[in-house]
Amino acid sequence: MDHRLHGIQAFLVLVLFSSIASAAIVEHVFHVENVFVKPLCNEQMIPTVNGTLPGPTINVREGDTLVVHVINNSTYNITIHWHGVFQLKSSWMDGANMITQCPIQPSNNFTYRFDITGQEGTLLWHAHVVNLRATLHGALIIRPRSGRPYPFPKPFKEVPLIFQQWWDLDVGLLNLRPAPLSDAYLINGIAGDSYACSKNRMFNLKVVQGKTYLLRIINAALNTHLFFKIANHNVTVVALDAVYTTPYVTDVMVLTPGQTVDALFTADQSTGLYHMSISPYTSAHGIPVPANNPINGLIVYEGATSSSPASPLMPEMNDVATAHRFSSNITGLVGGPHWKPVPRHVDEKMFVTMGLERLSMQEAYFYNISGVYTDDFPNHPPRKFDYANFKVQTDNDFKMMFPERKTSAKILKYNSAVEMVVQNTGIISAESHPMHLHGFNFYVVGYGFGNYDPIRDARKLNLVNPQLRNTIGVPPGGYVVLRFIANNPGVWMFHCHMDAHLPYGIMMAFIVQNGPTPETTLPPPPSNLPQCTRDPKIYDSPKANVDLSY
Repeated sequence: MDHRLHGIQAFLVLVLFSSIASAAIVEHVFHVENVFVKPLCNEQMIPTVNGTLPGPTINVREGDTLVVHVINNSTYNITIHWHGVFQLKSSWMDGANMITQCPIQPSNNFTYRFDITGQEGTLLWHAHVVNLRATLHGALIIRPRSGRPYPFPKPFKEVPLIFQQWWDLDVGLLNLRPAPLSDAYLINGIAGDSYACSKNRMFNLKVVQGKTYLLRIINAALNTHLFFKIANHNVTVVALDAVYTTPYVTDVMVLTPGQTVDALFTADQSTGLYHMSISPYTSAHGIPVPANNPINGLIVYEGATSSSPASPLMPEMNDVATAHRFSSNITGLVGGPHWKPVPRHVDEKMFVTMGLERLSMQEAYFYNISGVYTDDFPNHPPRKFDYANFKVQTDNDFKMMFPERKTSAKILKYNSAVEMVVQNTGIISAESHPMHLHGFNFYVVGYGFGNYDPIRDARKLNLVNPQLRNTIGVPPGGYVVLRFIANNPGVWMFHCHMDAHLPYGIMMAFIVQNGPTPETTLPPPPSNLPQCTRDPKIYDSPKANVDLSY
């Protein structure tokens, strides 16, 4: 018996040592600076990281510690958000401006340091101050720990594809309301042959016939959902938002702003040139929309001699059915790496509708400072109405278009199971809203059109193999049903990832309370966390009890 115990102990020590040995500290320096670039006809000065658009790709393995030194030599206030990273025990590093930190001011610096655990795949990093993520963004690629395989055949090569919007104007003007329409879309920083001033510039992917490539696709656009197709080729989706999926074969995909897709692409057609194209998807009615010209990159087969590429037939701009089919048909990879069953018991049920400070919230929460936010975010809207088919018929209907503006949060007990029905409305315009949750993934257990019925639609919930995401497009005139476990103490944003919608109030915050142990307790902020004020009443006491009400 003793020998068996010693054997088990030795095995556990070996596993622990192997886990520690496989982790690394990955360090980067981000120099944020204003540079001139010229994707189209006009040269524009924009803020960039290390002088490139898109910014540098970060490569890590699951279990690594990422350290990024941000040196702000630009003229803008900056934070960097690590979109989709859980930030377990490191919520101060989330980079949400005025939620978890004050911004890094010009001529200042800050170091982000956090562990990346329990997730693999493609994420992104981006600025989280006003519209600066239009040019401050890049890929964050998380591979399995050394020696652990992908749950799909190893690809010949991995290729990041970052989709972007471009404006031929000063970035500061993007704060105008309504936001101006973009002048172009880019693939990996290049506008392609759809625009007069970039006819001879296109992102090229050179491929070998018969080889399979892992496309790591990111929609970094500020305000636009995008369709993506490759002429004459299918792809196999294997992950969404850095969560593995059941393999899903398709010839078209749609990504909302902030979403990522990992897809296997096999060069299985005859030698030649093939466009890979993006085009806007918009479900809104009665508002200005961007031009619907496909933006092209190029698949170049080794040995290709043709000079005229094959082009895909792109969906119509308002093709809701195609977008819905892709978004709703993919399922989670049950039993795959990091998969956990859907919570069956729910502690908190919320029904949320949507349509069109001097201190961060998390500091206010940690230091017990009042006057920064309230903790009375309701579980239900104050009034019931026909959400999906809203029309202004009375004075009360008109007033609903201009709700009270306030900063309120929903308090969640540690480890509580939360179900959230997010109901889209017809207020102003029915359109898809990409809702992003910081600090967590959520199970998308329900997805449909019309008003959610808690009896009829609850019977349809997928509690077996739903998608697990951090960003989901709520369909126009429809709803999604989300579940997650509130096991990450801190203050976490839940907001629309179309920046043009944030000033209209499509955002809220969850405050997850501490658990019973030091390991499940929000740690104090780092000593060099950027500050908006140097009020000693706030920072020199562990629990300040200061009132900042106006």
